[in-house]
Amino acid sequence: MPVYQFKGKRYGNNLPVAGEKFAQSKQSLAALLRNEQIMPISIKEKGKELSLPKFRSKVKDKELAVFTKQFSVMIDAGLPLVQCLDIIATQQENRTFQNVLFQVRNDVEGGSTLADAMRRHPKVFDNLFTNMIAAGEAGGILDTILQRLTIFVEKMIRLKRSLRSASIYPCIILLVAIGVVTVILLKVIPVFATLFEGLGADLPLPTMIVIHLSNFLGRFFVFFAVAAILAVVGLRYYYKTEAGRFTIDKLLLALPVFGMVLKKIAIARFSRTLSTLLISGIPILEGIEITARTAGNKIIELALLRTRRTVEEGKTIVEPLRQSSLFPPMVVQMVGVGEQTGELDQMLSKVADYYDEEADAAIANFITFLEPMLIVFLGIVVGGIVVSMYLPLFSMIARLSRPGG
Repeated sequence: MPVYQFKGKRYGNNLPVAGEKFAQSKQSLAALLRNEQIMPISIKEKGKELSLPKFRSKVKDKELAVFTKQFSVMIDAGLPLVQCLDIIATQQENRTFQNVLFQVRNDVEGGSTLADAMRRHPKVFDNLFTNMIAAGEAGGILDTILQRLTIFVEKMIRLKRSLRSASIYPCIILLVAIGVVTVILLKVIPVFATLFEGLGADLPLPTMIVIHLSNFLGRFFVFFAVAAILAVVGLRYYYKTEAGRFTIDKLLLALPVFGMVLKKIAIARFSRTLSTLLISGIPILEGIEITARTAGNKIIELALLRTRRTVEEGKTIVEPLRQSSLFPPMVVQMVGVGEQTGELDQMLSKVADYYDEEADAAIANFITFLEPMLIVFLGIVVGGIVVSMYLPLFSMIARLSRPGG
């Protein structure tokens, strides 16, 4: 029987407890510790599991999706809420998420509702998640809500993956191009410059430009590197401000091809979020506000907040969406039909499905269009540098090949 090392806290006084025990498995030891009024925090087999340092630990969307699916299955099977949280937390590998789930479990066991317990951890459970949980608890349909949340989180993961695939590829190509050109200018061009100086060759204009550019970059390379790092850091801090988010998001949406991809992803996200909230019984005003706060784009967020104010005044949702010019006519028309027929949630779900496919197609077209453009750009830049370095050699060879040269 293996020996397990454990750490935990005693119920009631939260005093830390640590030790070693024989057990058949981690699960059986966790159950034994709970019977002894000890809340397990970590359990590992002695001599076989190494505790590697974690410099940064956060809860990923995929981990949240797996938690929601497991939670849904357990609730549907009739297991008590506290027991579900206890089992999932014990088996959780992410230490941060494990601690959060144990805290949620303790709060629920102390009399708090599940939604209120989750609201104490906004970095893990956002407003959308906790509001849907609250609706499920109030309506006695927590298992159904968790199933909808599982589908929603998985769809959001798919959208984020699509967005990453649209942005990572060109960024990688651009970084490779910058790296290659920098290495050529710093390491290769000085060798040619020394060679030409020793031969006393007459340098054509393109060659002189490249050599001067190489000398300039070599002299100020540290300055450029520091400036680039500061620019990236400054841009990240600027984006955290309201004005920064508004300006950058507006510029991104205005980009020729990439902006259209972002807009389709934003419409799919808006439709999916609001549809899921309305189906779960969240009032439309609250649903629009939650959707705005989780839109992921400041321009979309402001448009939805204006829509909320209009709806609050007793008007329809269609007119402010049309006036924003962010939503295509098809989306506005389907929302209008949904309002008139009382099936706004179903219409939004259909819009979300349609724009999921549209976003995938737009991303595929964007990458197909961008790939040859980047390759051509890289070829022109590198090829231009190489040709400019060989021009003096061609001139010298032609001069030497002449009679009497």
